[in-house]
Order: sequence, then structure tokens, then C-alpha cells
Amino acid sequence: MSPHLKLAPLIFPRTSARTLMLAVAASLAAASLSGPSLAQTAAPRPAAASAATTQAASAVAVEISAAVRGQIISCPASLKLSPRAVCLYVPSGSASLRPLIAGKLSGRTAAGWKTTGKTSTLLVSQKAGGPLGAFVLLSALNDKESLVVVDAAQATPTAAKPATPAGVVKGQPYVLGRDLAGVVNVTSQGGGSYRLTTEDGSVLAVTVGRKAAQTSNGSVELPLAPATDGTNLIFPLDGLRSLGCTVTPAGTNLTVACGSDSVGLRPIVF
Repeated sequence: MSPHLKLAPLIFPRTSARTLMLAVAASLAAASLSGPSLAQTAAPRPAAASAATTQAASAVAVEISAAVRGQIISCPASLKLSPRAVCLYVPSGSASLRPLIAGKLSGRTAAGWKTTGKTSTLLVSQKAGGPLGAFVLLSALNDKESLVVVDAAQATPTAAKPATPAGVVKGQPYVLGRDLAGVVNVTSQGGGSYRLTTEDGSVLAVTVGRKAAQTSNGSVELPLAPATDGTNLIFPLDGLRSLGCTVTPAGTNLTVACGSDSVGLRPIVF
């Protein structure tokens, strides 16, 4: 029997074993991306590749490939990655690869590795301070071999800012009626009307959306019309003078005094 034929049985089982390990690693990695662990570890979902995320993922893949000396392989279909994802077979254990990859991407990662079982994920931006553009998935094949995946990732959308209540003037200071507790009693009269009273008997009747207001001594005009967020009265800070109250700066807050009563609060600026 020729030497070549003698070697064939030795190579074939090794190749099959590696293929099997990659399949197992892919199954574990797929579970980390789509299973219950997703919510627990904040593992990213592959994103539809935009120009920005594709560029970031490609750049990160080049850096990691050079650092870990990996061999590019076909990405397992079970991971459901984007067409431009890069998968690397690396003859090193995940324990040594985690600090190596994190060090290479220092200053560009969101928090640290998130690990579930034998799979770890890391969120990465192309440059320090930049938006999230890629994720790295590291799955252990055994103690000395690993599967490394780099793909575009989509950042979790930031919570939308609450809509500015109708009628408020942006850049002007307001206070919530509830924050005046202790110095001004605010009572809803229905239909957008409110009654503000102080301990010394001053009264101010106001209506949302109208500058015209009524005191016990007659009509006054507020500097800005009151507003509401559907629950709270949003009152212009300078309008408190119509109740005989004074406003004094106190660091980053203000002190509102009405007669002998006072309270510290922070105004709202939309």
C-alpha cells in the first residue's frame, strides 16, 4: 500500500471531527443569538447590513483575523448571519482569545464579553466613541479550538424622548404643579382650569393655553400660558410672581417662597 493511502485514514477522521465540532459550536452560537439567553446577555441580532455597519464589520473582521491568526471558513447556515459575515476557525481556546480580542478592540467595545455556556459575544464600534457597528461571537469547539464570527449588528434603539407638551415654549423654565406642594396648593377644576392657592390666602385661577388669569384682586396676564401633560399642570416659573411668590437661585435648583413657606425645586426646560 502506498504512503498516500496509509495517510488517508488518518486525515479523514480528523476532518470529520472538526466538521462535527463546528456544527456543534454553530448550534450553541445560534442558541445564544435567538434563544432565551438573548434577553439575559444582550447578545446582538445580525442586522440588515447598511453601508456603515458593513464597513464597521469588515474593518473589525480584518483586525481580529490578523490578531488571532484564524482561517476563514464558510459560516454555518444555522447562525442565520448576513451575507458579509466572516467566520474564522482558530486553533486556540476561547479562554485565551477573549482577552486577546478585547485588547485588540480596546476602547471600542460596549461593556465586556457576555457569556452563556460556551459562547461569548462582544459589541464593537469601528472607532472609539462611534456608533455600534459589529458584533464578535466566540464559540469554543474544545479547549484548544474556537469558532470566531464577526458580523454587522444593529444597536438597540434609544428610547424616544417624550413629546413636548402642546403650548409650552421651548427654552423657557416651567414647574410642575405637584412640585409646588408645601407652598402652593394646585386643584384641577376640570376642562383645563386650575386653582392655585397659598397659605396666606392668595388665589390664582388659570386655564391651560391662556395667558389671562384671575386673582382675588382682578385679572392678570401670565408671561406664558400654562400647559399640561395630561396629568400635571405645567406652570411658567415667572408666573408664580402673580401669587406673590419669590424665586431665588440655589445652586442648580431654585427656592420658591410664598409667604412664610418655601420649597426647593428644579425647573423644567423643554
